[in-house]
Amino acid sequence: MTGIRAIIRKELADHFSSYRFIILFALIAMVSLITTYMVGMGLKEELSGLAKPKFVFLMLFTSTGPLFSLVQFVAFFGPLIGLILGFDAINRERSSGTLSKLASQPIYRDAIINGKFLSGVITITIMLLSILLVVSGLGLTLIGVVPGVEEVWRMIIYLVISIFYIALWLGISILFSILFRGVATSALATLAMWIFFSFFVSMGASVVANAMVPLNQATQRDPERLMKHLKVQRMVSLISPMQLYNDSTAIIVDPTRKTTRSLVLMGPLERLSSARFERPLMLSQSIYVVIPHLISLIAITFICFGVSYAVFMKQEIRSI
Repeated sequence: MTGIRAIIRKELADHFSSYRFIILFALIAMVSLITTYMVGMGLKEELSGLAKPKFVFLMLFTSTGPLFSLVQFVAFFGPLIGLILGFDAINRERSSGTLSKLASQPIYRDAIINGKFLSGVITITIMLLSILLVVSGLGLTLIGVVPGVEEVWRMIIYLVISIFYIALWLGISILFSILFRGVATSALATLAMWIFFSFFVSMGASVVANAMVPLNQATQRDPERLMKHLKVQRMVSLISPMQLYNDSTAIIVDPTRKTTRSLVLMGPLERLSSARFERPLMLSQSIYVVIPHLISLIAITFICFGVSYAVFMKQEIRSI
Protein backbone atom coordinates (compact mmCIF):
# COMPACT_ATOMS: atom_id res chain seq x y z
CA MET A 1 0.00 0.00 0.00
CA THR A 2 1.10 3.51 -0.79
CA GLY A 3 2.87 5.21 2.10
CA ILE A 4 2.79 2.33 4.56
CA ARG A 5 6.57 1.94 4.50
CA ALA A 6 7.03 5.61 5.22
CA ILE A 7 4.61 5.40 8.15
CA ILE A 8 6.41 2.35 9.54
CA ARG A 9 9.83 4.00 9.26
CA LYS A 10 8.53 7.16 10.91
CA GLU A 11 6.87 5.25 13.77
CA LEU A 12 9.90 3.05 14.35
CA ALA A 13 12.11 6.13 14.56
CA ASP A 14 9.70 7.64 17.10
CA HIS A 15 9.61 4.46 19.18
CA PHE A 16 13.34 3.84 19.31
CA SER A 17 14.18 7.48 20.04
CA SER A 18 11.60 7.98 22.79
CA TYR A 19 12.64 7.96 26.44
CA ARG A 20 9.67 5.84 27.49
CA PHE A 21 10.76 3.05 25.13
CA ILE A 22 14.34 3.18 26.43
CA ILE A 23 13.19 3.18 30.05
CA LEU A 24 10.66 0.37 29.48
CA PHE A 25 13.14 -1.79 27.57
CA ALA A 26 15.87 -1.24 30.16
CA LEU A 27 13.48 -2.11 33.01
CA ILE A 28 12.20 -5.30 31.38
CA ALA A 29 15.70 -6.39 30.37
CA MET A 30 17.03 -5.76 33.88
CA VAL A 31 14.27 -7.75 35.58
CA SER A 32 14.61 -10.57 33.03
CA LEU A 33 18.38 -10.81 33.48
CA ILE A 34 18.17 -10.72 37.28
CA THR A 35 15.47 -13.41 37.31
CA THR A 36 17.42 -15.59 34.86
CA TYR A 37 20.63 -15.17 36.80
CA MET A 38 19.05 -16.23 40.09
CA VAL A 39 17.23 -19.16 38.48
CA GLY A 40 20.40 -20.22 36.65
CA MET A 41 22.51 -20.12 39.80
CA GLY A 42 19.89 -22.17 41.62
CA LEU A 43 19.80 -24.76 38.84
CA LYS A 44 23.59 -24.89 38.75
CA GLU A 45 23.75 -25.68 42.47
CA GLU A 46 20.94 -28.25 42.33
CA LEU A 47 22.40 -30.07 39.31
CA SER A 48 26.00 -29.96 40.50
CA GLY A 49 27.49 -33.45 40.21
CA LEU A 50 24.28 -34.89 38.75
CA ALA A 51 23.34 -35.94 35.24
CA LYS A 52 21.60 -33.09 33.45
CA PRO A 53 17.91 -33.89 32.93
CA LYS A 54 16.22 -33.50 29.60
CA PHE A 55 14.88 -30.03 28.75
CA VAL A 56 17.01 -28.45 31.47
CA PHE A 57 17.45 -25.36 29.31
CA LEU A 58 13.70 -24.69 29.37
CA MET A 59 13.85 -24.64 33.17
CA LEU A 60 15.46 -21.21 32.88
CA PHE A 61 12.11 -19.89 31.69
CA THR A 62 9.73 -21.97 33.81
CA SER A 63 11.53 -22.16 37.18
CA THR A 64 10.30 -19.65 39.73
CA GLY A 65 12.92 -17.15 40.82
CA PRO A 66 12.66 -14.89 43.87
CA LEU A 67 9.13 -13.81 42.90
CA PHE A 68 8.16 -15.29 39.54
CA SER A 69 9.46 -17.13 36.51
CA LEU A 70 10.38 -15.42 33.27
CA VAL A 71 7.25 -16.79 31.57
CA GLN A 72 5.06 -15.44 34.37
CA PHE A 73 6.82 -12.07 34.16
CA VAL A 74 6.07 -11.73 30.44
CA ALA A 75 2.46 -12.83 30.98
CA PHE A 76 1.83 -10.20 33.65
CA PHE A 77 3.96 -7.23 32.54
CA GLY A 78 4.14 -7.93 28.80
CA PRO A 79 0.80 -6.20 28.11
CA LEU A 80 2.30 -2.95 29.40
CA ILE A 81 4.61 -2.95 26.36
CA GLY A 82 1.67 -2.97 23.97
CA LEU A 83 -0.29 -0.46 26.04
CA ILE A 84 2.58 2.02 26.27
CA LEU A 85 3.36 1.76 22.56
CA GLY A 86 -0.21 2.40 21.42
CA PHE A 87 -2.19 4.45 23.95
CA ASP A 88 -1.36 7.73 22.14
CA ALA A 89 -0.85 6.41 18.62
CA ILE A 90 -3.77 8.35 17.08
CA ASN A 91 -4.91 11.00 19.56
CA ARG A 92 -1.37 12.37 19.87
CA GLU A 93 -1.32 12.95 16.13
CA ARG A 94 -4.79 14.46 16.33
CA SER A 95 -4.00 16.85 19.17
CA SER A 96 -0.79 18.04 17.51
CA GLY A 97 -2.53 18.56 14.18
CA THR A 98 -0.33 16.14 12.25
CA LEU A 99 -3.07 13.55 11.65
CA SER A 100 -4.89 15.74 9.12
CA LYS A 101 -1.56 16.52 7.45
CA LEU A 102 -0.82 12.81 7.13
CA ALA A 103 -4.26 12.20 5.63
CA SER A 104 -3.72 15.01 3.12
CA GLN A 105 -0.58 13.34 1.75
CA PRO A 106 -0.76 11.05 -1.31
CA ILE A 107 -1.16 7.93 0.83
CA TYR A 108 -4.13 5.74 1.55
CA ARG A 109 -5.92 6.37 4.82
CA ASP A 110 -5.60 2.76 5.95
CA ALA A 111 -1.81 3.03 5.56
CA ILE A 112 -1.81 5.23 8.68
CA ILE A 113 -3.49 2.73 10.99
CA ASN A 114 -1.78 -0.27 9.39
CA GLY A 115 1.63 1.38 9.60
CA LYS A 116 1.20 2.27 13.26
CA PHE A 117 0.10 -1.23 14.19
CA LEU A 118 2.83 -2.97 12.17
CA SER A 119 5.52 -0.68 13.56
CA GLY A 120 4.34 -1.57 17.05
CA VAL A 121 4.46 -5.28 16.23
CA ILE A 122 7.99 -4.89 14.82
CA THR A 123 9.07 -3.05 17.96
CA ILE A 124 7.56 -5.76 20.17
CA THR A 125 9.30 -8.47 18.13
CA ILE A 126 12.68 -6.75 18.42
CA MET A 127 12.28 -6.29 22.17
CA LEU A 128 11.22 -9.87 22.87
CA LEU A 129 13.75 -11.42 20.52
CA SER A 130 16.65 -9.43 21.93
CA ILE A 131 15.68 -10.21 25.52
CA LEU A 132 15.20 -13.91 24.68
CA LEU A 133 18.63 -14.10 23.04
CA VAL A 134 20.36 -12.32 25.91
CA VAL A 135 18.62 -14.52 28.49
CA SER A 136 19.53 -17.64 26.50
CA GLY A 137 23.17 -16.55 26.32
CA LEU A 138 23.25 -15.93 30.06
CA GLY A 139 21.65 -19.31 30.66
CA LEU A 140 24.24 -21.04 28.49
CA THR A 141 27.00 -19.41 30.53
CA LEU A 142 25.47 -20.34 33.88
CA ILE A 143 24.33 -23.93 33.39
CA GLY A 144 26.60 -24.90 30.49
CA VAL A 145 23.93 -26.86 28.60
CA VAL A 146 23.30 -26.35 24.90
CA PRO A 147 19.58 -26.47 24.05
CA GLY A 148 18.40 -29.26 21.77
CA VAL A 149 16.53 -28.83 18.52
CA GLU A 150 13.13 -29.38 20.15
CA GLU A 151 13.93 -26.85 22.87
CA VAL A 152 14.86 -24.27 20.23
CA TRP A 153 11.60 -24.86 18.39
CA ARG A 154 9.65 -24.57 21.62
CA MET A 155 11.29 -21.22 22.32
CA ILE A 156 10.49 -20.02 18.79
CA ILE A 157 6.83 -20.97 19.22
CA TYR A 158 6.84 -19.31 22.64
CA LEU A 159 8.22 -16.15 21.03
CA VAL A 160 5.49 -16.14 18.36
CA ILE A 161 2.75 -16.64 20.97
CA SER A 162 4.18 -13.81 23.08
CA ILE A 163 4.24 -11.48 20.05
CA PHE A 164 0.57 -12.15 19.33
CA TYR A 165 -0.28 -11.77 23.01
CA ILE A 166 1.36 -8.35 23.34
CA ALA A 167 0.05 -7.32 19.89
CA LEU A 168 -3.44 -7.96 21.26
CA TRP A 169 -2.89 -5.32 23.92
CA LEU A 170 -1.35 -3.04 21.31
CA GLY A 171 -4.57 -3.30 19.30
CA ILE A 172 -6.64 -2.51 22.40
CA SER A 173 -4.53 0.56 23.21
CA ILE A 174 -4.74 1.81 19.60
CA LEU A 175 -8.52 1.38 19.73
CA PHE A 176 -8.73 3.55 22.85
CA SER A 177 -6.46 6.14 21.26
CA ILE A 178 -8.97 6.34 18.40
CA LEU A 179 -12.07 6.47 20.62
CA PHE A 180 -10.74 9.05 23.11
CA ARG A 181 -9.20 12.33 22.02
CA GLY A 182 -7.46 12.91 25.34
CA VAL A 183 -4.14 11.11 25.79
CA ALA A 184 -4.65 10.86 29.56
CA THR A 185 -8.12 9.37 29.07
CA SER A 186 -6.92 6.69 26.67
CA ALA A 187 -4.00 5.89 29.00
CA LEU A 188 -6.35 5.43 31.95
CA ALA A 189 -8.73 3.32 29.86
CA THR A 190 -5.97 0.97 28.69
CA LEU A 191 -4.60 0.69 32.22
CA ALA A 192 -8.09 -0.08 33.56
CA MET A 193 -8.51 -2.78 30.92
CA TRP A 194 -5.20 -4.37 31.94
CA ILE A 195 -6.12 -4.28 35.63
CA PHE A 196 -9.54 -5.76 34.90
CA PHE A 197 -8.24 -8.76 32.95
CA SER A 198 -5.24 -9.24 35.26
CA PHE A 199 -7.02 -9.19 38.63
CA PHE A 200 -10.80 -8.91 38.50
CA VAL A 201 -11.53 -11.69 35.99
CA SER A 202 -9.88 -14.30 38.25
CA MET A 203 -11.74 -12.89 41.26
CA GLY A 204 -15.01 -12.85 39.31
CA ALA A 205 -14.46 -16.44 38.21
CA SER A 206 -14.29 -17.54 41.84
CA VAL A 207 -17.43 -15.56 42.69
CA VAL A 208 -19.40 -17.02 39.76
CA ALA A 209 -18.25 -20.55 40.56
CA ASN A 210 -19.24 -20.16 44.21
CA ALA A 211 -22.64 -18.82 43.17
CA MET A 212 -23.40 -21.53 40.62
CA VAL A 213 -21.76 -24.50 42.36
CA PRO A 214 -21.27 -23.56 46.00
CA LEU A 215 -18.85 -25.59 48.11
CA ASN A 216 -18.89 -26.14 51.84
CA GLN A 217 -17.32 -28.58 54.25
CA ALA A 218 -19.85 -31.27 53.33
CA THR A 219 -19.66 -30.87 49.55
CA GLN A 220 -15.89 -30.34 49.24
CA ARG A 221 -15.38 -34.11 49.50
CA ASP A 222 -17.68 -34.77 46.53
CA PRO A 223 -15.36 -35.19 43.51
CA GLU A 224 -18.13 -34.60 40.97
CA ARG A 225 -19.27 -31.36 42.58
CA LEU A 226 -15.67 -30.20 42.98
CA MET A 227 -14.98 -30.78 39.29
CA LYS A 228 -18.13 -28.85 38.32
CA HIS A 229 -17.00 -25.98 40.52
CA LEU A 230 -13.56 -25.90 38.93
CA LYS A 231 -15.04 -26.23 35.43
CA VAL A 232 -17.25 -23.16 35.92
CA GLN A 233 -14.36 -21.21 37.41
CA ARG A 234 -12.12 -22.13 34.49
CA MET A 235 -14.70 -21.26 31.85
CA VAL A 236 -15.11 -17.77 33.30
CA SER A 237 -11.36 -17.25 33.68
CA LEU A 238 -10.80 -18.08 29.99
CA ILE A 239 -12.40 -14.73 29.18
CA SER A 240 -9.07 -13.19 30.07
CA PRO A 241 -6.37 -13.22 27.35
CA MET A 242 -3.84 -13.63 30.15
CA GLN A 243 -5.33 -17.02 31.06
CA LEU A 244 -5.21 -18.12 27.41
CA TYR A 245 -1.59 -17.04 27.20
CA ASN A 246 -0.63 -18.72 30.48
CA ASP A 247 -2.20 -22.02 29.45
CA SER A 248 -0.58 -21.93 26.01
CA THR A 249 2.92 -21.07 27.13
CA ALA A 250 2.81 -23.44 30.12
CA ILE A 251 2.30 -26.43 27.81
CA ILE A 252 4.73 -25.25 25.13
CA VAL A 253 7.62 -24.33 27.43
CA ASP A 254 7.10 -27.17 29.93
CA PRO A 255 6.94 -30.53 28.10
CA THR A 256 6.15 -32.38 31.34
CA ARG A 257 2.73 -30.72 31.52
CA LYS A 258 0.11 -32.72 29.67
CA THR A 259 -3.06 -30.71 30.29
CA THR A 260 -4.12 -27.12 30.84
CA ARG A 261 -6.34 -28.13 33.75
CA SER A 262 -5.00 -27.56 37.24
CA LEU A 263 -6.77 -30.59 38.75
CA VAL A 264 -7.48 -33.96 37.18
CA LEU A 265 -9.27 -36.69 39.12
CA MET A 266 -8.39 -40.25 38.12
CA GLY A 267 -9.35 -43.64 39.40
CA PRO A 268 -6.99 -46.60 39.92
CA LEU A 269 -7.37 -47.90 36.36
CA GLU A 270 -6.83 -44.43 34.90
CA ARG A 271 -3.68 -43.94 36.96
CA LEU A 272 -2.40 -47.33 35.81
CA SER A 273 -3.07 -46.41 32.20
CA SER A 274 -1.49 -42.97 32.48
CA ALA A 275 1.67 -44.45 34.01
CA ARG A 276 2.59 -45.62 30.52
CA PHE A 277 2.79 -42.02 29.35
CA GLU A 278 5.05 -40.47 31.97
CA ARG A 279 7.53 -39.26 29.37
CA PRO A 280 7.41 -35.59 28.32
CA LEU A 281 5.14 -34.69 25.46
CA MET A 282 6.53 -34.26 21.99
CA LEU A 283 6.31 -30.80 20.48
CA SER A 284 3.49 -31.80 18.12
CA GLN A 285 1.52 -33.23 21.05
CA SER A 286 2.01 -30.07 23.09
CA ILE A 287 0.74 -27.96 20.19
CA TYR A 288 -2.26 -30.26 19.82
CA VAL A 289 -3.16 -29.75 23.50
CA VAL A 290 -3.13 -25.93 23.30
CA ILE A 291 -4.33 -25.40 19.72
CA PRO A 292 -7.76 -24.09 20.86
CA HIS A 293 -6.05 -21.52 23.09
CA LEU A 294 -3.68 -20.48 20.30
CA ILE A 295 -6.51 -20.04 17.80
CA SER A 296 -8.53 -18.01 20.32
CA LEU A 297 -5.58 -15.77 21.17
CA ILE A 298 -4.73 -15.10 17.51
CA ALA A 299 -8.39 -14.52 16.62
CA ILE A 300 -8.85 -12.00 19.44
CA THR A 301 -5.73 -10.16 18.30
CA PHE A 302 -7.04 -9.78 14.75
CA ILE A 303 -10.51 -8.86 16.02
CA CYS A 304 -9.12 -6.06 18.21
CA PHE A 305 -7.11 -4.61 15.36
CA GLY A 306 -10.04 -5.09 12.97
CA VAL A 307 -12.29 -3.04 15.24
CA SER A 308 -9.62 -0.34 15.50
CA TYR A 309 -9.25 -0.35 11.72
CA ALA A 310 -13.02 -0.06 11.13
CA VAL A 311 -13.48 2.76 13.64
CA PHE A 312 -10.53 4.73 12.29
CA MET A 313 -11.66 4.38 8.67
CA LYS A 314 -15.11 5.77 9.54
CA GLN A 315 -13.78 8.80 11.40
CA GLU A 316 -13.53 12.18 9.72
CA ILE A 317 -9.97 13.36 10.31
CA ARG A 318 -9.26 15.90 7.60
CA SER A 319 -11.34 18.61 9.23
CA ILE A 320 -9.93 18.05 12.73
